[in-house]
Amino acid sequence: MAGRIPQHFIDDILDRVDIVEVIDRRVSLKKTGRNYSACCPFHNEKTPSFSVNPDKQFFYCFGCGAGGNSIGFIMDYENLDFPAAVESLASVAGLEVPREASNSVEQRQRKSESQGLYDTLAWAAKHFQLQLRQHSNKAQAIDYLKNRGLSGEVARDFGIGYAPPGWDHLLNALALGEQRPRQIKQLETCGMLVKKDNGDFYDRFRERIIFPIRDNRGRVIAFGGRVLNDDKPKYLNSPETPVFSKQRELYGLFEARKANRQLDYILMVEGYMDVVSLVQFGITNAVATLGTASSIVHLEKIFRHSSKLVVCFDGDAAGKKAATRLLETALPAMTDGREICFLFLPDGEDPDTYVRQHGKIAFGAQVDNATPLEVLLIETASEGIKLNSDAGKAKLSQRALPLIQQLPHGVFKQLMLRKLASITGADIHLLASQEATISAKKSQSAAEAISSSPRPAAKATDKDARPADTQVTIGLEKTPMVWAIALLLHYPQLADQHSLPSCIDQFNSEEAKLLRLLMSHIQTQRQTVTTSQLLGYWHGTAESGALNHCASRHKTPENIAVAEQEFVDILSSIERQFARHQRSQLVAALMKKPLSALSDDEKNTLKSVNSSRAKKID
Repeated sequence: MAGRIPQHFIDDILDRVDIVEVIDRRVSLKKTGRNYSACCPFHNEKTPSFSVNPDKQFFYCFGCGAGGNSIGFIMDYENLDFPAAVESLASVAGLEVPREASNSVEQRQRKSESQGLYDTLAWAAKHFQLQLRQHSNKAQAIDYLKNRGLSGEVARDFGIGYAPPGWDHLLNALALGEQRPRQIKQLETCGMLVKKDNGDFYDRFRERIIFPIRDNRGRVIAFGGRVLNDDKPKYLNSPETPVFSKQRELYGLFEARKANRQLDYILMVEGYMDVVSLVQFGITNAVATLGTASSIVHLEKIFRHSSKLVVCFDGDAAGKKAATRLLETALPAMTDGREICFLFLPDGEDPDTYVRQHGKIAFGAQVDNATPLEVLLIETASEGIKLNSDAGKAKLSQRALPLIQQLPHGVFKQLMLRKLASITGADIHLLASQEATISAKKSQSAAEAISSSPRPAAKATDKDARPADTQVTIGLEKTPMVWAIALLLHYPQLADQHSLPSCIDQFNSEEAKLLRLLMSHIQTQRQTVTTSQLLGYWHGTAESGALNHCASRHKTPENIAVAEQEFVDILSSIERQFARHQRSQLVAALMKKPLSALSDDEKNTLKSVNSSRAKKID
């Protein structure tokens, strides 16, 4: 096995190559001020929102959120893994990629556990595919797939397999020998084997059609299994594992990207069979969630590849309810340029049955007539309300404004306020003021969400060993902590000259966690790192999107002295904010006590507070 690429060589490559040249060879860039711009290669757009910063050597798309350094761009654009991307850049620079010694005991021990899980899952996928071709019971599985209209080519492209009957078929496929206990442990960790009370194991998937679930790089990370009869549950998915989180992955996304260089829109359906059946009819842009409701992480992942999402639901009451849940989930993700439409099929139909009965053209017509999010929002808010009365219109406003408030600031939000004003006849300035009040109350509540117990400072670890946590998301506003993160990314040397106040350990927000993590990582480096190196270190991790957002959306001072003063001022303001919060908590606690139970110091504290309030009133 080849050894790891030394970090010093990765840093050297990033210093030698020019990101403008790297990207311009693949995407035509245009000089716009100090930066370069283009239409984003990772999603469809007419107005350029893709920006390349030659000074800090990173790119960012304001439309889909893609961002990173030269290595990250090569990985995403050419669908390469990290070593292959480094090899590609090294060949341009005329360098040979060195490798750390791989035959040492320490190096063998450092082989990532996650890579072992990927290898085990790949083996299991091949095993299931082999059973579909060779097992004595294969006829039942093949007949089922044929009856659903699936061709051998589609089954091959999606890696569909078969788990035969029996409790230990996968277990018995393991070779005997000293590696067997380790392989059993890996299969258990992957969720493929279940441990019984007596310590024995049995197969999780039995007598089911098997659908491998792949990540963005095409690696098998989990499986879904469908029964061949009416047994329950109809679908069985792999459990959460170190390499699989159903809240983050979408079935069929890798295949959709592989089949389409550009995705005009992505179609989200309910199940695996819907995805593969649509492909059978030439509709190659469908994905499915994995037995869970769509999350904001799912949506952000989709919008990275296309600016439009069409979500397909059954036309019954359950489908309408699911659409309402998705509507509320999607609102914070609806930045300008993004579009979500809701497709309600006739009652009793699903994508598989509809396209089979009516064909691709008829299904495309249904997609064209899907309900836009803005229409469904008003329909949902006005349900059960008679809009021919002023009271009904006021009630619609009361219901719709909290939904509109969740939209990011921008043109789309303004248009929704105008739409509500048009329907209700209310003054748009009044509606905007009420929306702002709702927003301010939420911001105040979020600002006061401070943990009651101290938290230790977060420490960065080797990113190969970092678990795949839920995606870190932060707001668009330039809050003190977001601004501090942006300054650190552009001026990492600030971390060597200043320390975070201890009170930050008690803030439980995503911004505070990210600030602690970034500060800790920079301070552990032996030499000053660059913006490009920092973004590269976190590329592909849960923190990547938030860091790209901070580095790109907030313009930092060009003078280091000004940036340092702002950084110091921010840390001081955070301390003052915490002190005010602590004082208000103390006063609130004292106010609940009888005056006779207060000590002299506590009485003096209340007296001081009352005196300060009186001065403010005067």
